[in-house]
Amino acid sequence: MDLPLWLLLKTELRKVKRPIRIRSTLAARFPRPDWKAILAADRAVWADARTKAASGPRVIIASSVGALPTINPLASTLAVALTLRGANVQVLLCDGFLPACERAAIYNALPPAEMARNGPRSLCRNCFAVGRAAYESLGLPVHHYSLLVTKAERSAASRVAAETPFATIPALIFEGIAVGEHAHAGALRYFARGDLADEPQAEPVLRRYLEAALLTLFATRRLIRQQRIEVACFHHGIYVPQGIIGEVCRSEGVRVVNWNVAYRTRCFIFSHGDTYHHTMMDEPLDVWEQIPWTPAIEAETLEYLKSRWQGTRDWIFFHEKPQEDLEQITREIGIDFAARPTIGMLTNVMWDAQLHYPANAFPNMLDWVLRTIAYFARRPELQLLIRVHPAELRGLMPSRQPIIDEIRRAFPALPPNVYIIPPESSISTYAAMLQCDSVIIYGTKTGVELSSLGIPIIVAGEAWIRGKGLTIDAPNAEEYFTILDRLPLGRRLDEPTIQRARKYAYHFFFRRMIPIGFIAPTTARTWRNAFGWWPYDVQIERIDELAPGRDRGLDVICDGILTGAPFIYPAEASSSATQPAAAATQA
Repeated sequence: MDLPLWLLLKTELRKVKRPIRIRSTLAARFPRPDWKAILAADRAVWADARTKAASGPRVIIASSVGALPTINPLASTLAVALTLRGANVQVLLCDGFLPACERAAIYNALPPAEMARNGPRSLCRNCFAVGRAAYESLGLPVHHYSLLVTKAERSAASRVAAETPFATIPALIFEGIAVGEHAHAGALRYFARGDLADEPQAEPVLRRYLEAALLTLFATRRLIRQQRIEVACFHHGIYVPQGIIGEVCRSEGVRVVNWNVAYRTRCFIFSHGDTYHHTMMDEPLDVWEQIPWTPAIEAETLEYLKSRWQGTRDWIFFHEKPQEDLEQITREIGIDFAARPTIGMLTNVMWDAQLHYPANAFPNMLDWVLRTIAYFARRPELQLLIRVHPAELRGLMPSRQPIIDEIRRAFPALPPNVYIIPPESSISTYAAMLQCDSVIIYGTKTGVELSSLGIPIIVAGEAWIRGKGLTIDAPNAEEYFTILDRLPLGRRLDEPTIQRARKYAYHFFFRRMIPIGFIAPTTARTWRNAFGWWPYDVQIERIDELAPGRDRGLDVICDGILTGAPFIYPAEASSSATQPAAAATQA
């Protein structure tokens, strides 16, 4: 049987030291709009649009990494859509210059020894070829990293990366920019770990990310000043190079727009100023508290939340047929929910988005997990049920630091009142947590859903539901354990709080996640290719499909980029119901 292209490529890359010369093949098969053909059909219109946009607001599409199938199809589409709205759009693209980047990953045929020795060189040629194919056919200015950094700056980046003490790199501030934090996050992402302990190549890899962060600083700053950039639009807003681009833009007074693929299919989430990992935590409450609540909106919210049990309306789901039968769940876990009150606990993937959050009660998720287990070992009248995030095993980048291994290391004999649902289990997280008195979370979005079902949530980390008047938030470790001393709570949330939780869930899933009509989800057989996750296609034939007024979601996005308007999709406007919702019932 023929191997799929992405697996064949990974196999071949492991066999050779030099990159395979497959530029034309992969560039052709990369998921992107065929801009050459699309623009050819409207050549005069496109030329006129670019001419008129020359004096418009100067926007940089700073995605940088060429071969990102989750990002560049939409990023290039935004470049066209913004040009049609009068923006002077330019592109920042890495030409194989950075010694480390987001594309580098241990699961992307790039083992640590090679990464430490050569960086992502084996990926760069083809990555750059794909980026050029995606952007240069647009006829817009494309800036390359290698042409934006001087020889002296290259030497400075190399020197600082080599001389900074290894232990101090994560905290390094260089010329006012937190280069160390994003370099550290990038290295953790590369290793798919929550820390760098026990990784023989940790130091050289982290130093590569630090050097790349410094080079990104120099390149971005020069580009901003030379081109007088006013707005920078790029994905994530963390890691290298995106996190550094954001830091530099903010320091230079350039407005930042970050975005990423959202959870619902056909949807994307955009944020002003910083990554949504940060901005969702301090979003003003009044942007959603006044949503006119109707039976139709409540029904739509509950229908979608129920669909998340199977993931039928989302880009990603971890179990096609999750186990929801309570009898089988109790048998698999070995727990008796009727014997003692059970407290649920939901973990995150340890390496994901490892940034500093001042709201965290603990220095990291692992510390939270281990100290919580130790606490419950002293509370035999309670049961603790830990659900390890399925993405540890089933995610696009499986974790190389499983939380269960860390628990076993700290507790060779698990306390008898502590139970674990491992990541490979098909047990429905929702079905299991519904049996709990309350649920403790660190950063998972599942808190949004469970509070909508009436389950009390205790927040110890950077969860977006913190501070919304829905959860019990621990500001520090001392207060966290004081909260735990009050367990079990013995009650569900009251009806006004449940309705408030559902209102926030609606805002979160339907208003902040912006749908785009011409985005088409790929089929199960084509969602991966040689470059990783490929969830969608951009299905347009003429550029006028991207003009103002043609797609409401695209209009919201472009207006936000150009004017600073909120990235909130008016989903409630599509509801014809005008009567207030009946009192929410407890699920």
